[in-house]
Amino acid sequence: MVDAKAYDNVMVAITAESAQVLYRERMPVPFSMWQPWLAWTDEGGGARAHFFANPVAELSGQKIALLICYEQLIFWPVLQSMLHSPEIIIATGNSWWTAGTSIAAIQRANAASWARLFGVPLVVAFNL
Repeated sequence: MVDAKAYDNVMVAITAESAQVLYRERMPVPFSMWQPWLAWTDEGGGARAHFFANPVAELSGQKIALLICYEQLIFWPVLQSMLHSPEIIIATGNSWWTAGTSIAAIQRANAASWARLFGVPLVVAFNL
């Protein structure tokens, strides 16, 4: 979701009838994506951080926790979501730029560990 000042990393539910934003990323990667100082200089262009917004979403009657990329590596987005008792964790990432590294594997391992710790099923999707 891009506008003239910044962009949002989002997860979207798409059906034949509509498309709706389910989730706006709470914590993009600092410095490379989230650059709040750009707003102070009127440059714009960085990712927005929706720190405490949308800890869970509802999809098909189920409460879901969504984690985009970097959020799988830090504790507070997961803990914030778990306070709302989601029925499933959906973890996604765009890892094509990390080819040849273990970053995607580390993210998957973290997401799996969070799911096991809280006894919640996990769905993972990565763009490699």
